[in-house]
Amino acid sequence: MEAASNIVLAGLIGRGIARSRTPEMHMAEAAAQSLRGVYRIIDVDTLPENEQNLKAIVHAAEVTGFNGLNVTYPFKMEVIPLLDQLSPNAAAVGSVNTIVFRDGKRIGHNTDLWGFAESFRQNMIGVSLKTVLLIGAGGAGVAVAHALADCGVQHLKIFDVDTVRVEQLARQVRSNRQGLTVEPVTTVDAESCANLSGIVNASPVGMAKTPGTPFPLALLKPDMWVADIVYFPLETELLAGARRLGCRVLPGSGMAVFQAVRAFELFTGRRADPVRMKATFDAFDEMPRETADA
Repeated sequence: MEAASNIVLAGLIGRGIARSRTPEMHMAEAAAQSLRGVYRIIDVDTLPENEQNLKAIVHAAEVTGFNGLNVTYPFKMEVIPLLDQLSPNAAAVGSVNTIVFRDGKRIGHNTDLWGFAESFRQNMIGVSLKTVLLIGAGGAGVAVAHALADCGVQHLKIFDVDTVRVEQLARQVRSNRQGLTVEPVTTVDAESCANLSGIVNASPVGMAKTPGTPFPLALLKPDMWVADIVYFPLETELLAGARRLGCRVLPGSGMAVFQAVRAFELFTGRRADPVRMKATFDAFDEMPRETADA
Protein backbone atom coordinates (compact mmCIF):
# COMPACT_ATOMS: atom_id res chain seq x y z
CA MET A 1 0.00 0.00 0.00
CA GLU A 2 1.57 3.26 -1.10
CA ALA A 3 1.21 6.16 1.32
CA ALA A 4 -1.32 8.79 0.22
CA SER A 5 0.62 11.60 -1.53
CA ASN A 6 3.95 11.92 0.27
CA ILE A 7 2.62 11.96 3.83
CA VAL A 8 2.81 9.03 6.24
CA LEU A 9 0.80 9.36 9.44
CA ALA A 10 1.20 6.63 12.04
CA GLY A 11 1.31 6.15 15.80
CA LEU A 12 2.06 3.85 18.71
CA ILE A 13 -0.51 2.78 21.30
CA GLY A 14 0.62 1.42 24.66
CA ARG A 15 1.25 2.20 28.32
CA GLY A 16 4.40 3.80 29.70
CA ILE A 17 5.82 4.45 26.23
CA ALA A 18 6.64 8.17 26.35
CA ARG A 19 10.34 7.43 25.75
CA SER A 20 9.87 5.05 22.83
CA ARG A 21 12.44 5.30 20.04
CA THR A 22 9.93 4.13 17.42
CA PRO A 23 8.80 7.62 16.30
CA GLU A 24 12.34 8.73 15.48
CA MET A 25 13.05 5.57 13.48
CA HIS A 26 9.91 5.93 11.36
CA MET A 27 10.18 9.68 10.81
CA ALA A 28 13.89 9.57 9.92
CA GLU A 29 13.31 6.74 7.46
CA ALA A 30 10.40 8.61 5.90
CA ALA A 31 12.55 11.71 5.48
CA ALA A 32 15.33 9.64 3.89
CA GLN A 33 12.79 8.44 1.33
CA SER A 34 11.46 11.96 0.63
CA LEU A 35 8.27 11.34 2.57
CA ARG A 36 6.82 13.56 5.25
CA GLY A 37 6.53 11.29 8.27
CA VAL A 38 4.37 12.13 11.25
CA TYR A 39 4.42 9.56 14.03
CA ARG A 40 2.51 10.09 17.28
CA ILE A 41 2.86 8.36 20.61
CA ILE A 42 -0.47 7.54 22.21
CA ASP A 43 0.53 6.70 25.77
CA VAL A 44 -2.69 5.58 27.43
CA ASP A 45 -1.19 6.21 30.86
CA THR A 46 -1.08 9.94 30.08
CA LEU A 47 -4.74 10.18 29.05
CA PRO A 48 -7.63 11.09 31.36
CA GLU A 49 -9.26 7.96 32.74
CA ASN A 50 -12.43 8.50 30.70
CA GLU A 51 -10.35 8.55 27.48
CA GLN A 52 -8.42 5.33 28.14
CA ASN A 53 -10.55 3.34 25.72
CA LEU A 54 -8.71 1.24 23.13
CA LYS A 55 -11.70 0.97 20.80
CA ALA A 56 -12.17 4.74 20.76
CA ILE A 57 -8.46 5.38 20.20
CA VAL A 58 -8.26 3.03 17.21
CA HIS A 59 -11.43 4.55 15.74
CA ALA A 60 -10.09 8.08 16.17
CA ALA A 61 -6.84 7.19 14.39
CA GLU A 62 -8.72 5.62 11.51
CA VAL A 63 -11.15 8.50 10.92
CA THR A 64 -8.42 11.14 11.17
CA GLY A 65 -6.46 9.58 8.31
CA PHE A 66 -3.71 7.52 9.94
CA ASN A 67 -2.00 5.03 7.61
CA GLY A 68 -1.64 2.70 10.55
CA LEU A 69 -0.73 2.10 14.14
CA ASN A 70 1.83 0.14 16.07
CA VAL A 71 0.51 -1.59 19.18
CA THR A 72 2.58 -2.47 22.23
CA TYR A 73 2.13 -3.60 25.84
CA PRO A 74 -0.51 -4.39 27.01
CA PHE A 75 -2.81 -4.24 23.96
CA LYS A 76 -1.39 -6.75 21.44
CA MET A 77 -4.12 -9.30 22.11
CA GLU A 78 -6.83 -6.94 23.29
CA VAL A 79 -6.84 -5.10 19.95
CA ILE A 80 -7.68 -8.17 17.85
CA PRO A 81 -11.50 -8.02 18.24
CA LEU A 82 -11.39 -4.45 16.91
CA LEU A 83 -9.89 -5.53 13.57
CA ASP A 84 -11.48 -6.67 10.31
CA GLN A 85 -8.73 -8.95 9.10
CA LEU A 86 -5.49 -10.58 10.27
CA SER A 87 -2.41 -11.40 8.24
CA PRO A 88 -1.44 -15.10 8.26
CA ASN A 89 1.32 -14.61 10.83
CA ALA A 90 -0.86 -12.49 13.14
CA ALA A 91 -3.62 -15.10 12.92
CA ALA A 92 -1.16 -17.90 13.66
CA VAL A 93 0.32 -16.30 16.76
CA GLY A 94 -2.84 -14.52 17.95
CA SER A 95 -1.04 -11.24 18.58
CA VAL A 96 -0.97 -7.94 16.68
CA ASN A 97 1.62 -5.19 16.92
CA THR A 98 0.85 -3.37 13.65
CA ILE A 99 -2.47 -2.20 12.21
CA VAL A 100 -2.82 -0.97 8.65
CA PHE A 101 -5.88 1.06 7.62
CA ARG A 102 -6.63 0.22 3.99
CA ASP A 103 -9.74 0.36 1.81
CA GLY A 104 -11.99 0.89 4.79
CA LYS A 105 -10.58 -2.10 6.67
CA ARG A 106 -8.37 -2.54 9.70
CA ILE A 107 -5.77 -5.22 8.99
CA GLY A 108 -3.67 -6.62 11.83
CA HIS A 109 -0.09 -7.80 11.36
CA ASN A 110 2.63 -9.12 13.62
CA THR A 111 6.13 -7.85 12.89
CA ASP A 112 7.50 -8.92 16.29
CA LEU A 113 7.97 -12.53 15.17
CA TRP A 114 10.19 -11.64 12.21
CA GLY A 115 11.82 -8.83 14.17
CA PHE A 116 13.02 -11.06 17.00
CA ALA A 117 13.97 -13.92 14.69
CA GLU A 118 16.03 -11.66 12.41
CA SER A 119 17.83 -10.07 15.36
CA PHE A 120 18.55 -13.48 16.86
CA ARG A 121 19.82 -14.97 13.59
CA GLN A 122 22.18 -12.05 12.97
CA ASN A 123 23.57 -11.69 16.48
CA MET A 124 23.49 -15.09 18.17
CA ILE A 125 25.20 -17.29 15.61
CA GLY A 126 26.57 -20.48 17.14
CA VAL A 127 24.70 -20.46 20.47
CA SER A 128 23.21 -23.66 21.82
CA LEU A 129 19.48 -24.03 21.15
CA LYS A 130 18.96 -27.23 23.08
CA THR A 131 16.86 -25.92 26.01
CA VAL A 132 15.57 -22.36 26.27
CA LEU A 133 13.42 -20.68 28.91
CA LEU A 134 10.97 -18.05 27.68
CA ILE A 135 9.65 -15.70 30.36
CA GLY A 136 6.39 -14.00 29.39
CA ALA A 137 3.43 -15.49 27.53
CA GLY A 138 1.67 -12.26 26.59
CA GLY A 139 1.45 -10.61 23.20
CA ALA A 140 5.20 -10.28 22.72
CA GLY A 141 5.90 -13.68 24.25
CA VAL A 142 3.61 -15.40 21.78
CA ALA A 143 5.57 -13.95 18.85
CA VAL A 144 8.94 -14.69 20.46
CA ALA A 145 7.97 -18.31 21.18
CA HIS A 146 7.25 -18.89 17.50
CA ALA A 147 10.41 -17.03 16.49
CA LEU A 148 12.52 -19.22 18.78
CA ALA A 149 11.00 -22.28 17.17
CA ASP A 150 11.82 -20.89 13.72
CA CYS A 151 15.41 -20.26 14.86
CA GLY A 152 15.85 -23.91 15.78
CA VAL A 153 15.20 -24.19 19.52
CA GLN A 154 14.68 -27.85 20.40
CA HIS A 155 13.11 -27.68 23.88
CA LEU A 156 11.20 -24.56 24.90
CA LYS A 157 10.19 -23.97 28.51
CA ILE A 158 7.62 -21.22 29.11
CA PHE A 159 6.96 -19.31 32.34
CA ASP A 160 4.46 -16.58 33.13
CA VAL A 161 2.74 -15.56 36.35
CA ASP A 162 -0.51 -16.28 34.48
CA THR A 163 -0.43 -20.09 34.33
CA VAL A 164 -3.53 -20.27 32.12
CA ARG A 165 -1.79 -18.12 29.53
CA VAL A 166 1.26 -20.39 29.67
CA GLU A 167 -0.82 -23.48 28.96
CA GLN A 168 -2.57 -21.73 26.08
CA LEU A 169 0.72 -20.65 24.52
CA ALA A 170 2.22 -24.12 24.93
CA ARG A 171 -0.72 -25.69 23.07
CA GLN A 172 -0.56 -23.02 20.39
CA VAL A 173 3.16 -23.45 19.71
CA ARG A 174 2.87 -27.25 19.65
CA SER A 175 0.14 -26.91 17.04
CA ASN A 176 1.92 -24.31 14.90
CA ARG A 177 5.49 -25.59 15.18
CA GLN A 178 5.40 -29.37 15.28
CA GLY A 179 8.59 -31.14 16.26
CA LEU A 180 9.39 -28.65 19.02
CA THR A 181 9.17 -29.87 22.61
CA VAL A 182 7.24 -27.31 24.68
CA GLU A 183 7.09 -27.46 28.48
CA PRO A 184 5.09 -25.09 30.70
CA VAL A 185 6.79 -24.34 34.01
CA THR A 186 5.09 -22.93 37.09
CA THR A 187 8.17 -21.64 38.92
CA VAL A 188 11.60 -20.29 38.03
CA ASP A 189 13.98 -22.09 40.38
CA ALA A 190 17.09 -24.25 40.33
CA GLU A 191 15.15 -27.37 39.41
CA SER A 192 13.08 -25.92 36.55
CA CYS A 193 16.12 -24.04 35.22
CA ALA A 194 18.60 -26.88 35.28
CA ASN A 195 20.62 -27.33 32.08
CA LEU A 196 19.31 -24.23 30.31
CA SER A 197 21.11 -23.13 27.15
CA GLY A 198 19.49 -19.71 27.10
CA ILE A 199 16.88 -17.38 28.55
CA VAL A 200 14.61 -14.87 26.81
CA ASN A 201 12.69 -12.23 28.71
CA ALA A 202 9.50 -11.29 26.84
CA SER A 203 7.77 -9.92 29.93
CA PRO A 204 7.55 -6.22 30.89
CA VAL A 205 9.77 -6.80 33.92
CA GLY A 206 12.89 -4.72 33.45
CA MET A 207 11.18 -1.78 31.76
CA ALA A 208 11.70 1.64 33.32
CA LYS A 209 8.11 1.48 34.49
CA THR A 210 8.45 -2.04 35.94
CA PRO A 211 12.07 -2.38 37.11
CA GLY A 212 13.63 -5.58 38.37
CA THR A 213 14.67 -8.88 36.86
CA PRO A 214 12.29 -11.69 35.83
CA PHE A 215 15.00 -14.31 36.34
CA PRO A 216 17.00 -14.78 39.57
CA LEU A 217 20.53 -13.62 38.83
CA ALA A 218 21.88 -16.25 41.22
CA LEU A 219 20.70 -18.94 38.79
CA LEU A 220 22.66 -17.55 35.83
CA LYS A 221 25.66 -19.52 34.59
CA PRO A 222 28.49 -18.28 32.34
CA ASP A 223 27.67 -20.77 29.58
CA MET A 224 24.09 -19.49 29.21
CA TRP A 225 23.02 -16.83 26.73
CA VAL A 226 20.45 -14.22 27.70
CA ALA A 227 18.12 -12.16 25.48
CA ASP A 228 15.75 -9.39 26.50
CA ILE A 229 13.11 -7.67 24.37
CA VAL A 230 12.96 -4.65 26.70
CA TYR A 231 14.87 -1.71 25.22
CA PHE A 232 14.17 1.10 27.67
CA PRO A 233 16.45 0.82 29.45
CA LEU A 234 18.63 -0.89 26.87
CA GLU A 235 20.75 -2.48 29.59
CA THR A 236 18.20 -4.13 31.84
CA GLU A 237 19.05 -5.50 35.25
CA LEU A 238 18.91 -9.01 33.76
CA LEU A 239 21.32 -8.21 30.93
CA ALA A 240 23.70 -6.34 33.23
CA GLY A 241 23.85 -9.32 35.58
CA ALA A 242 24.42 -11.69 32.66
CA ARG A 243 27.23 -9.53 31.25
CA ARG A 244 28.99 -9.45 34.62
CA LEU A 245 28.98 -13.23 34.64
CA GLY A 246 30.31 -13.48 31.09
CA CYS A 247 27.11 -14.65 29.41
CA ARG A 248 26.49 -13.84 25.78
CA VAL A 249 23.64 -11.33 25.62
CA LEU A 250 21.13 -9.96 23.12
CA PRO A 251 19.51 -6.60 23.99
CA GLY A 252 16.07 -5.55 22.84
CA SER A 253 17.39 -3.07 20.29
CA GLY A 254 17.56 -5.64 17.51
CA MET A 255 13.95 -6.71 17.76
CA ALA A 256 12.86 -3.08 18.11
CA VAL A 257 14.64 -2.10 14.90
CA PHE A 258 13.63 -5.06 12.75
CA GLN A 259 9.97 -4.98 13.76
CA ALA A 260 9.99 -1.26 12.86
CA VAL A 261 11.56 -2.03 9.48
CA ARG A 262 8.71 -4.38 8.62
CA ALA A 263 6.07 -2.02 10.03
CA PHE A 264 7.39 0.87 7.91
CA GLU A 265 7.02 -1.29 4.82
CA LEU A 266 3.44 -2.12 5.78
CA PHE A 267 2.55 1.54 6.37
CA THR A 268 4.15 2.87 3.20
CA GLY A 269 4.58 0.05 0.69
CA ARG A 270 8.28 0.98 0.54
CA ARG A 271 11.24 -1.11 1.59
CA ALA A 272 13.03 0.30 4.64
CA ASP A 273 16.78 0.41 5.25
CA PRO A 274 17.54 -1.51 8.48
CA VAL A 275 21.06 -0.06 8.77
CA ARG A 276 19.68 3.47 8.58
CA MET A 277 16.92 2.73 11.08
CA LYS A 278 19.43 1.13 13.45
CA ALA A 279 21.59 4.26 13.24
CA THR A 280 18.59 6.37 14.21
CA PHE A 281 17.85 4.05 17.11
CA ASP A 282 21.44 4.27 18.36
CA ALA A 283 21.48 8.07 18.10
CA PHE A 284 18.33 8.48 20.19
CA ASP A 285 18.55 11.16 22.88
CA GLU A 286 18.39 9.40 26.23
CA MET A 287 17.00 12.47 28.00
CA PRO A 288 13.33 12.13 29.01
CA ARG A 289 10.85 14.00 26.86
CA GLU A 290 8.75 16.80 28.27
CA THR A 291 5.66 15.39 26.59
CA ALA A 292 4.59 12.08 25.09
CA ASP A 293 4.21 13.59 21.62
CA ALA A 294 6.56 12.55 18.85
